[in-house]
Amino acid sequence: MAIALATENGGTQRVEVIEGGRALAMSSDDGECRRFHAIWLRDNALDDSTRSPQNGQRLVTLQQIPADTRIAAAALQGDELQVTFAPEQHSTRFPLAWLWRHGYDGAAPREAGWTAPEIETWDASLSAEVPEGRYDAVAAGGAARRDWLAQVRRYGFAKLSGGPAESGALVTVAGFFGFVRETNYGKWFEVRAEVNPTNLAYTGLGLQAHTDNPYRDPVPTLQILYCLENSAEGGDSFVVDGFHAARCLRDEDPAAFGLLTRYCARFDYAGSAEVHLAARRPMIELNPDGEMIAVRFNNRSAAPITDVPYHEMEAYYAAYRRFGEIIEDEGLQVSFKLQPGECFIVDNTRVLHARHGFSGEGSRWLQGCYADKDGLLSTLRVLEEAAS
Repeated sequence: MAIALATENGGTQRVEVIEGGRALAMSSDDGECRRFHAIWLRDNALDDSTRSPQNGQRLVTLQQIPADTRIAAAALQGDELQVTFAPEQHSTRFPLAWLWRHGYDGAAPREAGWTAPEIETWDASLSAEVPEGRYDAVAAGGAARRDWLAQVRRYGFAKLSGGPAESGALVTVAGFFGFVRETNYGKWFEVRAEVNPTNLAYTGLGLQAHTDNPYRDPVPTLQILYCLENSAEGGDSFVVDGFHAARCLRDEDPAAFGLLTRYCARFDYAGSAEVHLAARRPMIELNPDGEMIAVRFNNRSAAPITDVPYHEMEAYYAAYRRFGEIIEDEGLQVSFKLQPGECFIVDNTRVLHARHGFSGEGSRWLQGCYADKDGLLSTLRVLEEAAS
């Protein structure tokens, strides 16, 4: 057993090798404690022989690390912890701040439907301060781009105003953080009334709040809708936080929430030649630890539900109906009318979007495209790291 003491920023750090070297306990004078297993520490070693100094990727596999890895010695050296592992006799150092940040000990079970701390759910009260950025400022990069992308991460959507009313401008917007995801609709698609439309989006009808393309696997995680003309009467856009709606269902009827998370819905699209897309996923998707990670809701693309047992099908449909009623509650909707040169971006795994019907007078022309959230979050992390 090894014990070490050090002072960092006025606080005492204490380290003890426990369980015969199979783990290590690190505590501070304010009572916080974290335990780390030897195999976890060895697998996550930060030295250049374990991880590439160029990109941080692992250079060894778990199978190359002895299964009987133990901590032979541990000592605090300033703001770092030096650990020596047996039987390799491999030594490495961990910054104390890194260890505290990556601690996994003592994580309390959370209620199903929890969300990451950087996510803020919302209702219609957000209408008073719709998240928005200015095109020129975001295009210039730096803090304005970082703040706009952070709003998308936080709220699941954001507007962008002051852009050019030019066909294809939405591709430039996607380039602010990533790349367009091309689909059978093309690199981008036109959203305006058509004769004999292949999709109800291409009519003047109002559209129920929905997520796009649930019949794809993987689903496009971001959508951009860019306005080029909007002189028609009506046609206002509105968005609904699907995570908030799902929590409302959970709090009102946990059993109904459980049904929509436990069983898959099916979605299908075959609206144009040589295209037939199909997927099965739950309407409310949770990670194994209960984290809410996606909502899929699109009545137009719903296929027959066949994955729910007979004895639960009626209850499932009641849950499905109630979820739709919550989504349609005006108290959850944030509405706005796009002007030419304005656009909005939605996290298509979380935020449902819709529009009110519009008349044949005037014109309404939007262009839409898809992109991927991993690129947006990557760009945001780089900008945040540059500012720290």
